[in-house]
Amino acid sequence: MNTVDLLFYFFATLSVGGGLLMVISRHPVSAAMFMIISLVSVAALFVLLESFFLAILQVLVYAGAVMVLFLFIIMLLDVGPEGGKVSRVKMLSGLASCLSVGILVILLLQFSGIGDASLSNWKAIQSTESVTGDSLVFSTSLKNFGYGLFTKYMLPLQVAGFLLLAAMVGVIVLSKKSTPDLDA
Repeated sequence: MNTVDLLFYFFATLSVGGGLLMVISRHPVSAAMFMIISLVSVAALFVLLESFFLAILQVLVYAGAVMVLFLFIIMLLDVGPEGGKVSRVKMLSGLASCLSVGILVILLLQFSGIGDASLSNWKAIQSTESVTGDSLVFSTSLKNFGYGLFTKYMLPLQVAGFLLLAAMVGVIVLSKKSTPDLDA
């Protein structure tokens, strides 16, 4: 097992653990912080795949801008001081359980033989040739990424944009303070 494998297992465990703690967390601000941990560890996985552009986009767009928007929305909702009552024992036990599950998964993968995949198979997949037609090859080239994003994956990109727009409009409507009508 080399260093890249260990880093992969560490960041994958951190990503899954952050996602689980985000779902389990009762306080919205701590849930948002766990989501940031999960998103940054996904960016580290992109770095391990030598896809630096996607890693930078992950950190700037998701862990940066979207999470600032989420935290701003959480602050607009005015959760109050009782929303964050989580004991340190529960937090430490959750972290310890995620860590132990991650170590168990790593040990099971190592002893089952799945963890010995060599990197020589990836050399045949990586390509820098130009893209034509519907068949997209895996490449770390920015040109191939942009071509695939604006041709084959244009509809999912636009659907995601409209979903984000609808979510922002919904949050603005929910966060408006309604005043009682005094004329009635």
